[in-house]
Amino acid sequence: MTQPADPALAFPFVGGRPCLDFVATLGKRHATPVERIPDPAALARWITEAGLAVADEPAPVAVRDLAEARALREAVYRVLRAAMAGREPETADVALVNEVAARPDLAPQLGRRRWAARRPARAALATVARDAVLLVGGPLLERVKECGNPDCSLLFLDDSQARRRRWCSMERCGNLAKIAGYRSRNRAATGP
Repeated sequence: MTQPADPALAFPFVGGRPCLDFVATLGKRHATPVERIPDPAALARWITEAGLAVADEPAPVAVRDLAEARALREAVYRVLRAAMAGREPETADVALVNEVAARPDLAPQLGRRRWAARRPARAALATVARDAVLLVGGPLLERVKECGNPDCSLLFLDDSQARRRRWCSMERCGNLAKIAGYRSRNRAATGP
């Protein structure tokens, strides 16, 4: 798979769940959003990189699939945020997630091919929607957090033993926070 020329368009797989990684295809939600699936080819690349492709080559993705994927992504995001806040999600968002989750999803396979599906892109989206339903309706929801970096909006499953993880990953935001803290302490110690 070819990587995007702009590193900001690379897919972060730090969420710990397919639905959280899918939501991350729109980055920097609190600032100027970064659309990481601007075209059908990028969605096909995400499906492959997420391990949801049925073959070695990217799944065929139609423009209609891209529009549906973006709508699903935003509905999943809003449902997750509402559930994290203890609020009822919007009825339309729940209906969309449930409708996509009810479609045939990827069928696991033994052997060289990991998945089978008649319509691979739609099946991958159904798999993502089912993952969201299981996460929102299950005990792991309380472990979903938003990255503590104010410039980052990624959601992640806190799998740390103490449940005190603050960053989407140490490599992305945690290291940036440590560097900023170090520089701030050094400036304060040396004075003006």
